[in-house]
Amino acid sequence: MAEHEHVRVAVIGSGFGGLGAAVRLRREGITDFVVLERADSVGGTWRDNSYPGCACDVPSHLYSFSFAPNPDWPRTFSGQRHIRAYLEHVTDLFGLRPHIRFDSEVKLMTWDAENLWWRIDTARGTLTADVVVSATGPLSDPKIPEIPGLDSFPGKVFHSARWDHDYDLRGKRVAMIGTGASAIQIVPAIQREVGRLTLFQRTPPWVMPRVDRAISGVERRLHRAVPFTTQLRRGLLWGIRELQVQAFTKHPDELGLIEQLAKRNMARAIKDPALRAKLTPDYRIGCKRILLSSEYYPALAKPNVDVVASGLGEIRGSTVVAADGTETEVDAIIFGTGFHVTDMPIAERVVGADGITLAESWKSGMQALRGAAAAGFPNWMTIIGPNTGLGNSSMILMIESQLNYMADYLRQLSVLGGRTALDARPAAVEDWNHKVQERMKRTVWNTGGCTSWYLDASGRNTTIWPGTTSEFRRATRRVDLSEYEVVRKPAVVSGKQSEAVA
Repeated sequence: MAEHEHVRVAVIGSGFGGLGAAVRLRREGITDFVVLERADSVGGTWRDNSYPGCACDVPSHLYSFSFAPNPDWPRTFSGQRHIRAYLEHVTDLFGLRPHIRFDSEVKLMTWDAENLWWRIDTARGTLTADVVVSATGPLSDPKIPEIPGLDSFPGKVFHSARWDHDYDLRGKRVAMIGTGASAIQIVPAIQREVGRLTLFQRTPPWVMPRVDRAISGVERRLHRAVPFTTQLRRGLLWGIRELQVQAFTKHPDELGLIEQLAKRNMARAIKDPALRAKLTPDYRIGCKRILLSSEYYPALAKPNVDVVASGLGEIRGSTVVAADGTETEVDAIIFGTGFHVTDMPIAERVVGADGITLAESWKSGMQALRGAAAAGFPNWMTIIGPNTGLGNSSMILMIESQLNYMADYLRQLSVLGGRTALDARPAAVEDWNHKVQERMKRTVWNTGGCTSWYLDASGRNTTIWPGTTSEFRRATRRVDLSEYEVVRKPAVVSGKQSEAVA
């Protein structure tokens, strides 16, 4: 990285959000940008999560960019390998590699009020940028709980997002901690090879069958020959999920029928009443993300699997002890305990106009105007920001909406001209957040009776969008300048500088 390099836009991260931002910049005619990636390849969470059984729980044709359809998805729900290959393909298709700086982890981003740009310190040097687009994603930094005795465990320990492929699980006694989306894919994938598998379940998930199948050669040839059929397939998948949203956001009681279907799914595989009781949630379906698997319950019924209906409490040597006192000797511990979502580490590294970090600004809870802009952090935007997550559809839809907003943000800066920055007005951020939280009150995520990773430390849902993807797209189609302060470079007047703020 050249010393004192300056770019128009710096994008942080090369997952779906970062690559999507780079493509959109190119399509807007902006080529003066870099993508800063801390690893040595693109892919984001689909590069980092390579555990056995890793796959997406959103249909392939919906979990891809609308501007880069893939007629050759091999399955209706594609695995990690194919999704990562798709992102590599997008990188090459749109000529993004010259813009990407690998092994360039961002250490600190500081707003320079005098020059109206961001100073970005990375592992490979320093550069400045007029605008920063942070696309680090909420599922990028693994969370491992503080467990007494973990440091002294003599066996192998790793997180699902940092899978150790050199460690041979065959015949081992393994503890799987957690029952989230990763865990229900890992359990059936490793059950057949481990000696004994003990699943530590703090809260049972609702699990529905995963209706996955190979996409036939005939279908793929049709999609290649008639691209409209790919668009039609995507549109149908999107429409079905849009129709489901009201049950999650306005009428959670309507989800009772889905609960009955989930219980029947469990009963087909779990014949033991005691095990079935352990695996039956006591909260409304949808309060936590509904998980999809046709192999999870059958794996739990196998003789070499034990389910401990309690979280991990402590570790004594090679003995893992559940919160309920259950003791188990194990050779390896695998954490499927999720990520830093409501306390993203990148927020500690962003220092705004007032000299405080984004983490300090968000100490009472994350909030951003239209999920993108934080007050006091001029010309800084985030992709997949606060309250942009989904509980039943594809995040790519939300990412593309935010890319629309990013594009108009840059257009507005160009129209304003000169050294200019936009800083979200605190009142606008508060108003947006208030409306989102008011809508959130009646949703299943807030009323369903569970504690989920959607909620922050104070119990507020700062993660999920309480509406349809089409509503969000309308809300982010254009930048409303009345929601921003226009900051211009200080002008020199009679030998003194004067700050110009509109």
